[in-house]
Formats: sequence, C-alpha cells, structure tokens
Amino acid sequence: MPAQGKHRRSPSTSLRRGLAAVTAGGAVLALPVIGATSAFAAPAPAAAPPQAVVPASVSAQVNSAVQAAPAQHSVAAGETLSKIAREYSVSGGWEKLYEGNRKIVGENPDLIHPGIKLTLGTKAEAPSGDKAGKAAKASPSAARGAEADRADRSERINAAPVAKAAPAAEKAVTYTNDLDGWIKESLAVMAEQGIPGTYEGIHRNIMRESSGNPAAINNWDSNAVKGTPSKGLLQVIDPTFQAYHVPGTSTDSYDPVANITAACNYAADRYGSIDNVFGAY
Repeated sequence: MPAQGKHRRSPSTSLRRGLAAVTAGGAVLALPVIGATSAFAAPAPAAAPPQAVVPASVSAQVNSAVQAAPAQHSVAAGETLSKIAREYSVSGGWEKLYEGNRKIVGENPDLIHPGIKLTLGTKAEAPSGDKAGKAAKASPSAARGAEADRADRSERINAAPVAKAAPAAEKAVTYTNDLDGWIKESLAVMAEQGIPGTYEGIHRNIMRESSGNPAAINNWDSNAVKGTPSKGLLQVIDPTFQAYHVPGTSTDSYDPVANITAACNYAADRYGSIDNVFGAY
C-alpha cells in the first residue's frame, strides 16, 4: 500500500513574514523591536548642593568688629600702659597709646590713675583662629558688661579708705650745755619771737661782758652801788631782765639762755639789734 504523502510546512514562515512584508507601495524591511521593555534611561546628573552665601555687608561688619580696637578702656588698679597696649594689640605699643592720651595721663607715663578712660588706637593685626571667632560672636551687651565691671571694680578700689601715713614725729633738737649751745638755743627762741640778732653779734658781746661765764657778776660799778649788780653772760641787771624777759625761758637771770634772750630783746628795743652793740650798753 503506498505510503501516504506528508505535507511539509515551510520553516520559519512567521519569521519571514516578520522580515519582509509586501504592501501596495513595495517591499519594506521591518526590523523587530528587541528588549524595549528592559532598557533603562541614564540617570540625570545630581544637582550640586547650594553653597551658603554670606552677604558682603554682613562679612564686612564681622571683619570690622574683629579688627577694630575698642574705642576706650577704663584703667583699673595695677594696670600699666604697656599691659593695656599688649591686651588690645595697640599698633605702636605703649608709646602710641601714651601719645594719644598724653593730656589725660600727664607728663609721667608710668603713673596712670584708676578710673581714667584711655582712647585706644587700631590693633596691629586682626586676631586669628579662636580669637576671631570669639570676637565675632561677642555681643555688645557682653562688652558693656565687662566695661561696667572694670569701672565698678575701679570705683571700689578708689572708694576704699587709704590709711594715711602717720606724720613723722619732729626730731627733738638738742643743744650742748656750753656757750655754743646756749647761743644757738637763744637764737631759736629769738626767731620764734621775732627778735633780731646773729651768732656773731651775741658771741662778741658775751666775750666782752663776761668772757663766757654764766655766773659772772659785777659788784663794783654804779649799778652794784644801787643794789642791782649786772649778772650773767651779758651782764643784765634785774630790772632790765624782768622788763625784757622772753616768755618760755627761765625766770632766773643767771640762766644762760634766759639771760641772752632778755639782753637781745633789750638791745633790739634800744639799738635795733644786739649786732649794733660794741660797748657798754
């Protein structure tokens, strides 16, 4: 029995249909779309993070606040121009600080009084690092508080009672117990009483009248005859001694200092000064 024939299908018929198609306008090559659903689009470049922009005016104010020195400084006890110049980095040092405040400081730059206010110059250079940060962050109220604290401290120091040194006791003047000492002590008393006379005038008359003997007495002249003999270094009779006695000296006419001052007081009244006496008087 003859074998039945088999019909073979043309291979890849669908593929050929996909490759070529006949249209009324002619043959067109059609390419299949492969993997469209599995393709990924390239990611867009990430936008750069925005940078903070500080306005120029704000930056200038911060720099100015950091670089500018305080306008004034109230001096506290114990401070010196050198210390203040270093603290504020004053350009030119203490000499420049003194030059700008000479009128208030005075002629001695080493002597500055607590409480005076010094005008400061510009700093030598702007502070760096932490100092600049602290200066930029410091608030005006903090600065005013520090200034007020210094002023208050200065007031407390100035207000504190200062113990005054006791006046030095006047050194007692001592005189030798001889002709030189008697004359010098008499001159001191005479100066207090306004009685004129010099050492030379007194000494010259004493040597003529008594040779420097405080106990000398004249028992032979007319005064002695009258009962009032001349006594002492300058041979003064009692009535004259009593009339011209100088308060504060002895009432004994033989006392050397009392005798000299009474005689000089009498000579000043009659001759203008003991220096004008050159003979019996």
